[in-house]
Amino acid sequence: METAVSNKGHRKIRVLVVDDSAVVRESLKLILESDPEIEVMDTAMDPFHAARKLESEVPDVITLDVEMPRMDGITFLHKIMSQHPIPVVMCSSLTREGCETTLRALEYGAVDIINKPRIGASRFLEDSRISIIDSIKAASNARVKKIPARRVAPQKKLTADAVVSPKPAERIRQTTGKVVVIGASTGGTEALRVYLEAMPLDCPPIAIVQHMPQNFTMAFANRLDTICSIEVKEAQDGDGLLKGRALIAPGNKHMVIRRSGVHYFVDIADGPLVCRHRPSVDVLFRSASQNAGRNAVGVLMTGMGDDGARGLLEMRNSGAYTIAQDENSCVVFGMPQEAIRLNAVEAILPLELIAPTVIDVCNL
Repeated sequence: METAVSNKGHRKIRVLVVDDSAVVRESLKLILESDPEIEVMDTAMDPFHAARKLESEVPDVITLDVEMPRMDGITFLHKIMSQHPIPVVMCSSLTREGCETTLRALEYGAVDIINKPRIGASRFLEDSRISIIDSIKAASNARVKKIPARRVAPQKKLTADAVVSPKPAERIRQTTGKVVVIGASTGGTEALRVYLEAMPLDCPPIAIVQHMPQNFTMAFANRLDTICSIEVKEAQDGDGLLKGRALIAPGNKHMVIRRSGVHYFVDIADGPLVCRHRPSVDVLFRSASQNAGRNAVGVLMTGMGDDGARGLLEMRNSGAYTIAQDENSCVVFGMPQEAIRLNAVEAILPLELIAPTVIDVCNL
């Protein structure tokens, strides 16, 4: 069999698209193959057809619908991850029920979530295309583990300047209050769970950007809130950053930190994609650098690309303590690796040591 190659001479990322809708299958195929580095090797209308195709050829990534006839996507995901793990990206609608089910899929081994393609404004379609392609590329680099059976042309990449204007560094007086800002992408849902479960009730305020589609962030925050001691919620414009509270940026919106006296708040803002993302970690980190300075702690977790790396460097230059998750505990090492390359990181830590280190740095 001839191996498909991209125009860069590398083997293309082969994707199997599994969805009961012919329209969605064709839409995903068109979107994915608009990138020269991706090839849709085949499509399947349900898990049974997909299983037969997997007998003859193994893809690099599978996109998997949640709701399908004969066998649902979660059940099929269980079979894949417990037998022959393959990176799986869940393809879901924006319904509340779909969000909650798809988040369970992340706990069962799926590496990312994408929204089903839908007709809309040209900006939405283009932003959606970028997000879907980036998710597939990230998944192709993900390190997936076997789990028990139970369980078109590149777009110009904007910087944080597009949302938060740069300004000269200024000394921000030290206060007794600290604020922690965290950025994560592929593999971040599980990493954030581990971190937040370790946080005590009197932990410093936490602001989080997790690359995730619109609506999923609320379901994700609600799920974490039920299992963590601290309060976890999807951020709303003007929310206060309080001890024992973690705010997660809503999907498709940027989040910035604002300071009033010794208190911190978040503002939720529209704006273009920054580092190909909205919300962007760079945007959050820059606002922390400008408004919290050395009172901040920055943490960059697992994820593909470089979102957050430059922002973490700005934080370090403003006196903040900065941490990157180490390679062995990352699903994808891209974002932390880029921050390390830029010398933006003071500590490189395995996931299980990040929370204790933050607690120690904040003198809790």
